Amino acid sequence: MKFYKYQGTGNDFVMIDNRSNTFQGDVAALCHRRFGIGADGLILIEKEEGYDFRMRYFNADGAEGSMCGNGGRCAVQFASDLGIFEGKTSFIAVDGPHEAEITDKKVSLKMIDVHPLEEVPEGYFLNTGSPHLIIFTENVDAIDVSTEGAKIRYNEYWMAKGGVNVNYVQVLSPSSIKVRTYERGVEDETYSCGTGVTAASIISHFIKGVSTRVEVETLGGNLEVQFDPGSLITKVLLTGPAQKVFEGEL
Repeated sequence: MKFYKYQGTGNDFVMIDNRSNTFQGDVAALCHRRFGIGADGLILIEKEEGYDFRMRYFNADGAEGSMCGNGGRCAVQFASDLGIFEGKTSFIAVDGPHEAEITDKKVSLKMIDVHPLEEVPEGYFLNTGSPHLIIFTENVDAIDVSTEGAKIRYNEYWMAKGGVNVNYVQVLSPSSIKVRTYERGVEDETYSCGTGVTAASIISHFIKGVSTRVEVETLGGNLEVQFDPGSLITKVLLTGPAQKVFEGEL
């Protein structure tokens, strides 16, 4: 079986062309960083009538996951590299249809429309295709994200809701923020999280007055989020690099 490794601001994925529906691998084993290829998740590109492709995303623990923004951008770049489309594409994922465009070595991914945020005991909650908790802090670099994020992800309140991704956010300027994320499924801090920075950007606008075009700094690099605010948040775009790292055979 041939595989490819892609990364988007340090969020890394095993990518497999499964248009022949032959994949039967052990996802958790493939994603293991000591005994496998090593990745935050695995993505299958499959055929889907009416779309250029279907994206199926699996967390590193082997469970099929909710939407992954950086994974979506990597899937778009992978599908383009396979020759499935040129320039612009429409595909479907677990949270519904998406559109995307590749320009200047960056992938712009249209995310789902988002309903207003919800205030919760620890901070603010927003579902951007995956469930995200946003906690504002004055010094995001001082947070032990793996330890503190796990405490919240596994507390009784969030476990009853299926778990949550925990994002610590520092506002840097009226148009920029820094985000660190604990991701469920990976069960650790990741270098970046696309749906997480999307949620962080939207909530930063409504709570902290940050602009609707936000530069986001993550451990793995920089992303940009833009959106139209309102009772329903629309035209949500996540933009950043997505690159092939290597390919191989199992």
